[in-house]
Amino acid sequence: MAIDDTNSLKKFLSVFPSDLQQTALWLRTFVWKLYPHSNELIYDNYNALAFGWSPTERQGHVFCSIAIGRTSHNIHFGFYWGSEISDPEKKLLGKGNQYRYVLITDKSDFPQAYIIKLVKEAYANSLAKVKDKTELVKGRTIVKSISEKKRGKRGKKSTTVKKG
Repeated sequence: MAIDDTNSLKKFLSVFPSDLQQTALWLRTFVWKLYPHSNELIYDNYNALAFGWSPTERQGHVFCSIAIGRTSHNIHFGFYWGSEISDPEKKLLGKGNQYRYVLITDKSDFPQAYIIKLVKEAYANSLAKVKDKTELVKGRTIVKSISEKKRGKRGKKSTTVKKG
């Protein structure tokens, strides 16, 4: 089962402080327990490490995600189509056309009950976007991209990261 498939993610997380690693893994478990048949898509990008859950292998179907900034070390718990879900308590940040998120500074401040409601709505919204139901796959962890160059602590490029 993908919840146990942590090797790649732990490798990508290893460059971050241990408290951020622990919070990210805690958030990951939070989502996997709610949606164990979804797929985890991992993007080890230049500016951030991001991983999200989708009923397919497509980024456009991601319903929620976790992102850690390489220089800011901010953790976002986000919604790829956040502008399309309700936010009655106005806890989501972001003013763009699509993405919305909550900033996680401490897991004790994470509004779990509220986020569960939003994730449920985001999941239904994501499923509605899947036109070809043969694309549905279940319970996989998939590394979608690895940027060779990573942004360093003060905005500088770090060395090239080797795959494997």
